[in-house]
Amino acid sequence: MDFNLPEELQMLQQTVRQFVDKELIPIEMQSKDGVELKPDVKTRLEKKTRDMGLWMLDVPEEYGGAGLDLLAQVVVWEQLARTAALPSRGETIFGPEVRPILYSLNDEQKQRYFYPVVKGEKTMCFAQTEPDAGSDPGSMKTRAVRHGDHYIVNGVKRFITDAEKADFAQVMVVTDPAKGSHGGISCLLVDMNTPGVKITARYKTIMGDEPCEIVFEDAKVPAANLVGKEGEGFKLAQKWLSVGRLRHGARAIGIAERCIEMGSSYAKQRVTFGKPLAERQAIQWKLADSYIELHAARLMVYQAAWKSDQGEDTRNEAYMAKLYADEMSVRVVDRVLQIHGGIGLTLDLPLAKWFVDQRSRLITEGASEVMRMVIARHVLKTYG
Repeated sequence: MDFNLPEELQMLQQTVRQFVDKELIPIEMQSKDGVELKPDVKTRLEKKTRDMGLWMLDVPEEYGGAGLDLLAQVVVWEQLARTAALPSRGETIFGPEVRPILYSLNDEQKQRYFYPVVKGEKTMCFAQTEPDAGSDPGSMKTRAVRHGDHYIVNGVKRFITDAEKADFAQVMVVTDPAKGSHGGISCLLVDMNTPGVKITARYKTIMGDEPCEIVFEDAKVPAANLVGKEGEGFKLAQKWLSVGRLRHGARAIGIAERCIEMGSSYAKQRVTFGKPLAERQAIQWKLADSYIELHAARLMVYQAAWKSDQGEDTRNEAYMAKLYADEMSVRVVDRVLQIHGGIGLTLDLPLAKWFVDQRSRLITEGASEVMRMVIARHVLKTYG
């Protein structure tokens, strides 16, 4: 049993770490909102990522991507998270985001949606959450009724990231209310300029982004835009969400590591009552607890990614890794902010931004309570 990263991943880790230290950390406080990079800065960074051979991390080489497996992607995401220079999804400087659902498209759909995304000609969003169906997809109400060669879609989707920029949406719809999440949810590709599709609200969040509300009123969507078969939508969404949860975990450990670096450095420099903070047990224990939890979280995230690369079902591991890593990061940021005292509350350091961002992560892509519910369900089934 070898817990060391393979040599090629260690090299990748160091390459991205050096890129972050040299190119990103020096500019991380230039953007106070941290939502979008300035166009000229983004273009310069994108050129560097292309030169590094890391354009489109998860896209297979046959489509022009880097073709990294999930463990390699986790290594990259972790290092990117060490800086607040990037938006929450730091991979935006690594080319278009191609979500796993798009690999399930048929040849005709790929021509209209997949290839334009890979080429940067189209953008997309993922629409699942509803006003009364966030963590519980079984309560979804957006309905798609088949009429000949098209579906009629009615319903509301809420908190949809990047909806205002998207050319099309991957929309989870109910096609069989009797079956619910057990075969009654399907995925449709819906062009955002379709008559009956409207963005009706934007929500300003504490993270600085503005997810949208999308209303569908008798929107006519071609049946040819159905992804896979009817009833497979929930399964497809879970595949993407598992990857997203490990991305959460990787981001959490990257932020936690940088916080520990900052807390340790500041504790050595800051003198109070004649002693450096680093000599005080209260501070030492904050750093020790943080380091222990970081180590545990990294093992969980790496193992889940590795098992996924072996073709194993890692939904439960992804739940655990997401839950533990996100909650760990909130504790670590809080401790290190406390170590910094008043300066930690200012926007001269990234700690306040990370505190807000990571607190939000206890809700997004699976609230902590829901993660515990599904983990408990697994425990009771396994040991009952």
